[in-house]
Parts: sequence; structure tokens; C-alpha cells
Amino acid sequence: QVQVEESGGGLVQAGDSLRLSCAASGRTFSSYAMGWFRQGPGKERNFVAAINWDASRTLYTDSVKGRFTISRDNAQSTAYLQMNSLTLEDTAVYYCAVRNGRLPLSTVPNFYDYWGRGAQVTVSS
Repeated sequence: QVQVEESGGGLVQAGDSLRLSCAASGRTFSSYAMGWFRQGPGKERNFVAAINWDASRTLYTDSVKGRFTISRDNAQSTAYLQMNSLTLEDTAVYYCAVRNGRLPLSTVPNFYDYWGRGAQVTVSS
């Protein structure tokens, strides 16, 4: 069992930046693909970004390209989501997800094996 915990959410103004962190347990963190998803009020959980096990590949949804950056520190067993130029539409609960094994990146929630409880990000005008 892998424990996943997000941190760094909060209330910010439009145009501000925020960095989310995701700590995952397990001695094989360096073999996990990591993903970020978000779920706005009354909406489905949607893919935001993903990074493969050695950070050689990343994937983003179109709406965050150029504004968000996913990264990881395998020595710290932590993944990050740097969010810049935040807009009202970025308001959501952000979930970190782990895909066990050195597998291709995926935008599909069902392909991820472990999930955190989520971190609220609220962007105000």
C-alpha cells in the first residue's frame, strides 16, 4: 500500500502562483509515474499533468500548458505542481495520483493505483 498526501493548497488571487507538493510512501518511489488531477465544483475529475519515473517525460492538459510545471524529487519521494498565472477556472480540489511501475504516462484516472485526499486551491478575483 502506498500512502499519498498532498500539501500546499490555499486561497490566492488571480495571477498569483502556488506550489503543490505530493509525498508518496514506499521504497520504490523512483519507479512510480505521478499524476495530478483536479475536480472543480460540480465537475468531473480531470487530468492536469503527469511525469514519468525519471522525469524525462511530462504531459499536460492544454489549459495549463505554459502555466503549470510538474516535477519530482526522487530522493525526497515527492512530486510537485508549480502553478503560475492562476485563474478563477483553476479553482478545484487537486489530487495527486501514483501509477505503480515504469509505465507510459496516462491521462486516465482509472490507470492510477493510489490517490491522495486532495488539496483545495481557490483562486479569487
